[in-house]
Amino acid sequence: MLRPLGLVDDFNRIERALPDDWAEARLQLTVADEGRYERAAALLGPANPGRRGKTIRLTVARRGAGLPPDAIRRLLRRLDAERIDCRLEVAGTDTAGPAAEMQRRHRPLRAQWEEAVAGLPADWSDLYAEVRFTSTDYVERAALLLAPVNPARYGGPNALRFRCARTFGYGVSPEMAGRCLERCDEEGITGEVEILRALSDTYPVATQGPVWYVGGHAVWWPIPSSGS
Repeated sequence: MLRPLGLVDDFNRIERALPDDWAEARLQLTVADEGRYERAAALLGPANPGRRGKTIRLTVARRGAGLPPDAIRRLLRRLDAERIDCRLEVAGTDTAGPAAEMQRRHRPLRAQWEEAVAGLPADWSDLYAEVRFTSTDYVERAALLLAPVNPARYGGPNALRFRCARTFGYGVSPEMAGRCLERCDEEGITGEVEILRALSDTYPVATQGPVWYVGGHAVWWPIPSSGS
């Protein structure tokens, strides 16, 4: 019998039962009411689900292409909230290979960011930072997740750069930058964060802050993708 509620609990039990070295799990949702199938698929849209008959398939991954467990839980809560009657099962699993193990060794982007900022002088005011991703496949999605920091495609095919201001001036706040990088962490996007330049104790007068020139371009707004 299909359960109308408790999909998150079901997923938690499934996750606990997976092998210790699992890297990816393929889940299958069977929708009891065909009339609610389209709605269920729409609610699971961010997971890019596969659809067949009354079943919906989606992938959860610790790292890589699938959504991480916490993101899957958030989507399943949507179905529970609308009382869509489903059964959740595991359709298959993959264990971690060398590539997945390599990804796990990368520290979360937010943790790297917070450590880098903590190493700056106490009076820092402006900085210019870069995120270099472990794969160019991550760049397009990361650019969307990092949209509030106004990232620029600059510094290489797998890199994005942005400005940050601590108290005033041009650039996102360090707290917002951390949250945006955390969104990348939640989707298994890995890479390295580096502060390229930092200034202390600046006081803009009738401007939005200091101007850096990199590759002949002023670092104010997103820099053109050409040049380096």
